[in-house]
Amino acid sequence: MKKLLIIFFLIFMFGKTEAQQIMDLYSGEVPNSKTNSDYIERSDTSKADGKIRVSKVSKPQLIAFYPEKGKANGTSVIICPGGGYAILAIAHEGYDIAKEFNKYGVTAFVLKYRLPSDDIMIDKAIGPLQDAQQATKMVKENALTWNLDTAKIGIMGFSAGGHLASTLETHYKKSLVDNPKKTNLRPDFAILGYPVVTMGKFGHKGSRENLLGKTAAQDQIDYYSNELQVNQNTPPTFIFQANDDKSVPSENSLDLTKALKQAGVKVELHLYQNGGHGYGLINPTTKESWFVTMINWMKENKFL
Repeated sequence: MKKLLIIFFLIFMFGKTEAQQIMDLYSGEVPNSKTNSDYIERSDTSKADGKIRVSKVSKPQLIAFYPEKGKANGTSVIICPGGGYAILAIAHEGYDIAKEFNKYGVTAFVLKYRLPSDDIMIDKAIGPLQDAQQATKMVKENALTWNLDTAKIGIMGFSAGGHLASTLETHYKKSLVDNPKKTNLRPDFAILGYPVVTMGKFGHKGSRENLLGKTAAQDQIDYYSNELQVNQNTPPTFIFQANDDKSVPSENSLDLTKALKQAGVKVELHLYQNGGHGYGLINPTTKESWFVTMINWMKENKFL
């Protein structure tokens, strides 16, 4: 059984919440890995915006945030922070979101996933997806212990984390991790914030090069262009983005919405006229809260 390390809350990192657990994703050797003693994880807050950026992750983990006692409703979400597959914006696209979910009784897991790198991976293109699949398997297999509803386990991602989340929701059938119990790796719903979706024309160049390299073949580009991988079994999806996003064109959200609609999958898109990219919980250009709108969507679809 995976070792669970229960930690005291750290106000500067997590803020107030009842409890957190940091859990290693893999009990033994991390799959698809190469040993590199010079590859050391780093957490950086040196930039002027004060945001926490984690890089060089070689030991992937789940960081659990639990609602206050008596408030949990059984719904859970795995959150994938963004960062162009180069860093993890783990606070404002991870911890802050998890704490907000807790207010609504949702158990949240922030996924500290491996960033694709030839330095530590045999095949860097599959590394992040392996971690997302493993996280889903872990949450589903421990649902009884954590009092979770196995029909209400979602995946969420921001920016490149949105690409990872949309990759999981469209590439869940082929398990890339050890799965002796044949656990279904399909999330029940997906939430995507200003997501990278395509590796094609409207893709984010940095995310594509970090994941696939500079000379990716067309079939690999298509395979990780998730708007091309949608089918009728893709889970219901909520998407939000700003139309003035200069980092990730809004066509990513629009094209995925179109593909989901054509496949008969429930989808809701909120495209704000302003907001740019990477704002996390609060789009400062509007009084509307995408988070509250998303909660209402979850309720309408019986995920809450």
